[in-house]
Amino acid sequence: MTAHTAAATRVRTGGPKEDGPKILEHVMGWTLVVVVAMLVVQLGLL
Repeated sequence: MTAHTAAATRVRTGGPKEDGPKILEHVMGWTLVVVVAMLVVQLGLL
């Protein structure tokens, strides 16, 4: 078995894909930032 056939038989494990919805990723990231900021302010850490 060569390296090429070993790589071809490798199974994907559901990692990040290149062709995903980028806008959803950005919205979820900014939502996380806002939630963390609200938590910090509510706890009086700022």
